Parts: sequence; C-alpha cells; structure tokens
Amino acid sequence: MNNKKSILNIQGTTVTILSQKEHDYISLTDIAKYRNLEEPFSVINNWMRSRSTIDFLGLWEKLNNDGFKPIEFDRFKTEAGTNYFVLSPQRWIESTGAIGINSKSGRYGGTFAHRDIAFEFASWISSEFKLYLITEFQRLKDDENKRLSLEWNLNRTLSKLNYRIHTDAIKLHIIPENITKEQANFVYANEADILNVALFGKTAKQWRDENPDKEGNIRDYATLEQLLVLANIESMNAEFIRIELSPKDRLIKLNLIAIAQLKSITANPNTKKLK
Repeated sequence: MNNKKSILNIQGTTVTILSQKEHDYISLTDIAKYRNLEEPFSVINNWMRSRSTIDFLGLWEKLNNDGFKPIEFDRFKTEAGTNYFVLSPQRWIESTGAIGINSKSGRYGGTFAHRDIAFEFASWISSEFKLYLITEFQRLKDDENKRLSLEWNLNRTLSKLNYRIHTDAIKLHIIPENITKEQANFVYANEADILNVALFGKTAKQWRDENPDKEGNIRDYATLEQLLVLANIESMNAEFIRIELSPKDRLIKLNLIAIAQLKSITANPNTKKLK
C-alpha cells in the first residue's frame, strides 16, 4: 500500500504521519520521544498496560474493524491493570487482529496508530502536546485540501495535456529510431529537467535531494502561477524542438520566457485571487 509521508514539528519533536487514502496514521514512536528520547517503546508499552487504554482501543476496533477478535480482547481487558500484565503493540495486533495500530520495520518503521488513537496517546503524554499536535495536524490537512482545490487540479490537468504535446515532439525530433524504452525515458527525463531548470531553477533530482521528506515531485508543489507558465513553456519547447534549437538555446529562451510571464502574472492585480 502506498503511503504519503508528512512531517510535523511539535514543540521541537518531529512527528511522522503516513496517509493512506482517507486514513492518517501518526507515529506513536515519535510522540513517545517527547517523554523518553532513548526508549520510546517503553513509553508505548506502559500506556498499553492501562485498563482505560485497553477499553479505548477495544471500542475503536469494534467500531471500525469487522475482523476484530472480541474473545482475545476480553482476556486483555481482564488482565489490564494488574502487576503482571504486559502488552506490546505487536502482541495486541497479533492477538486481536487490530487495525488501529500497526508496528513494522523498514523505511517507515516504528509504531503508528490511527489519528483517533494517536491523539488519545498524545493526551496521555501531555495535554499541551496533544493540543499542539491537533493544531498542526489540522493545518496540514487544510493545506492539503487547498492544494486539491478545483482550480489547482484544472491547471495541473492543463499542464499534463501540454506535456503530452511536449513528449510527442521529443519522440519525433530528438529520440532516434531503434532505441530501448529505458533510453527513451532517459531523454524524456532530460527534457523535463530543461523545463524544471527554466522555471524552478533546479532539476528534479536537486529538488528531491533538498526535500527528502516530501512525496511527489517538484511540480506537485508548484503555485498556480507556475503551473500556468509551465503549460506555456511546454508548448513553446515543443516548437523549439521542431525547429531544431539546441538544448542550451532552448533552456536560455525558456528561462527568459518563464521570468517574463511570471512577472506579468504576479504584477496583474486581477490574478491575486488565484493564490
């Protein structure tokens, strides 16, 4: 399953969020580091020993998980709070079939929980920390919704349509016959970076190196104004390719055009409402 990774800074603590369609899972490991930087898993395990925690987790699973195992849950509920009771996220998941918490190793390793559960854990850690976490999380969601607005998607679609014209021109005028698909993709990547450098001042790789925590690519974070200019210079680059301008000459011309168009758009008071 593909995860979209986001990072929040909560009172100096980095908190990772993985989004899967409409579900957001927040790192309990990161939240626990607010209390114990060296042993966050011990903090999580202590939280899960509590009877109130087990009640909350069980209720969440009953409301959201048809595969939840109530018999195993009842056993944990009976033992919770006793001196001998110990519970880890892995044991909870394996015994009850829980989906609200997941624990894994690898690229996105650690213990993550659905935002409902993560907020409950954050409250146990610190009421102040929970409030800041909710505030920053909502700011993140508002920003994502804004970027997914109709205006942004329409302009993104326009950019993609022009990109088709652009790649067709590359195929007809740059890519020689009888080359492999990998070689063709290499040429396309170079041509895409001519546009990236002309508009953004950097290649796709340079952007990824500067933004290792962001998903997507440099164009996914473009402004409306930049997307409009990108659509224009894609079409112009296709024409420059057709008349056989060199990559260096095309880059210089496209950069000058991008600068002029952005200055024109941003200087026009009627375009401010697009921001």
